[in-house]
Amino acid sequence: MSIITVERKVLEKNDEIARRNRAIFSSKGIFVINLVSSPGSGKTSVLERTLEFFNHRLKVAVIEGDVQTDFDAQRIAKYHTPVVQIVTNGGCHLEAKLVEDALGSLDFADVKLLIIENVGNLVCPSNYDLGEAMKVVVASTTEGDDKPLKYPAMFQQASVLIVNKIDLLPYVNCDLNALKANALKINPSLKVFETSCTTNAGIPEWCSWLESNLRS
Repeated sequence: MSIITVERKVLEKNDEIARRNRAIFSSKGIFVINLVSSPGSGKTSVLERTLEFFNHRLKVAVIEGDVQTDFDAQRIAKYHTPVVQIVTNGGCHLEAKLVEDALGSLDFADVKLLIIENVGNLVCPSNYDLGEAMKVVVASTTEGDDKPLKYPAMFQQASVLIVNKIDLLPYVNCDLNALKANALKINPSLKVFETSCTTNAGIPEWCSWLESNLRS
């Protein structure tokens, strides 16, 4: 019982800071997404293709979360995008306080979209609100079609599912229709996009939809 109490207090504190973050984003007119996935889904590649699509006509900032290294931030910096790396030193998820601390290192002048790339993990990040407008979960075809059933909380909390690496469907054991059906069984409201960062398939559709949400 004491463990549950401690966990509840931790989440309550996190939610309090998340509300502060959300108020900051709202005051600056910034739309925020929390990009989540298991490791190796191509999450960073989806982020790169998204930055390429907007190509400076829409100013984007990025917060990168990782257990170790700043490799992903180095990749994003090549797009001349404001980026801050959060290294959790073994922590399996980002928390609202880490995001709050990172905000002081970002130049938000003219920024309309902030993308937070969470640590690769489909368990813990589902419990932690960072102040985002929505969670976007990336699942790749190389992971099989049962991911939503194994990690239902993340798919329940997400607003968007990006099924990535569809170019590999002929070579992997994944039924695309089953993957989408499993996800929609968990969360019928999910908006689903099918993408390939190699061929760029589905990226324009995803980015156009995202841009339409910035205006709404």
